[in-house]
Amino acid sequence: MQLGNHLFQARKKAGLSQEDVAEKLGVSQQTVSKWETDETLPDIRQSKKMALLYKISLDELIDFDLEVQEIQEAIEKTRDEVVDKIDWTKAWSKKYPILARYQGEVDAAPYAREISRLLDDLKAKYGYNELDAMLVLKDILAGVWKGRKKR
Repeated sequence: MQLGNHLFQARKKAGLSQEDVAEKLGVSQQTVSKWETDETLPDIRQSKKMALLYKISLDELIDFDLEVQEIQEAIEKTRDEVVDKIDWTKAWSKKYPILARYQGEVDAAPYAREISRLLDDLKAKYGYNELDAMLVLKDILAGVWKGRKKR
């Protein structure tokens, strides 16, 4: 979540309008709007006053997921040519060692055939190209994984 969206959510939760916040902080409604759309940032004094106004700590007010935001920005800035050069299995195996060793343990061929069949099915039914079919299948798999983690 971006900081501006986090400020917007905190204000809404406090039941205040942008006009209310602007009046209490001595700024314009446009300034509050710019904070909430990430056009500008409130200074530390304004942030402290805002936290008090919203009845939350300053830490809670500014606690948005900067790490996720940085990763998303890095992904957006990375060219396809660079992505193609990365050995993702090697990179991720530092965090998940199973990726470095499963090839010696798992007969991957039947799984690869099934995945290939699923990709072909997505391409035929929905007219996706190879990359789009793979991305859709990856997203479906991620959704299944999240659902299983909740159990």
